[in-house]
Amino acid sequence: MSVPAHPPTYAVVVPVKPPARGKSRLVGIADGAREELAAAFALDTVTACLAAERVGAVLVATDDARFSAALAATGAPCIPDGDSSDLNATLRQTAAEARRRWPAMRPVALCADLPALDPADLDAALASPVLAGGVAGFVADAAGIGTTLYSASWEAFDPRYGEGSRLAHLDAGAVEVTGPLTTLRRDVDDLPDLQAAAALGVGGHTRRVLDRLGLF
Repeated sequence: MSVPAHPPTYAVVVPVKPPARGKSRLVGIADGAREELAAAFALDTVTACLAAERVGAVLVATDDARFSAALAATGAPCIPDGDSSDLNATLRQTAAEARRRWPAMRPVALCADLPALDPADLDAALASPVLAGGVAGFVADAAGIGTTLYSASWEAFDPRYGEGSRLAHLDAGAVEVTGPLTTLRRDVDDLPDLQAAAALGVGGHTRRVLDRLGLF
């Protein structure tokens, strides 16, 4: 597998549920606090993406017009989520818009619940022989069941997020990116996940919410 002489530049697409509907599995936390955390996770994820050297642009899909302003303030433009009932359809639609805006880049889909994401881990994944070689590839979550990142060429971009997405991506022919990539794998669905992310060191938005709530 040949590696390009120059590192490719990626356009990252991030689907963001309206914070009021996000993170229902954070049991034991009040609705308003869950909304704050969901918003903070997305802001920290997008901020980390924009700080990665191999990322040239970030495009967010969300139906929350008020929250989109906060996301856009980070430097990531937002578009409406065209089909919020189908995550993969949203990602394909958002990638199509990213291609229109940045055709020379390569698309990457990334979960919005990676509050501990270190830009260096994202760069390491994007520089891996799998993704730098141009094939469809993905990064599994910390549990080894789901997926946090997926990339392919514009023409082959066909993510398979959902229950058991690691196996779904493998069955579709995507290649798994190996290596520690600890913060890139640490998505947050429940309180143990959040505690693990906090132990790694979360971004500023999430840290402020956790401090206000007296958590971790």
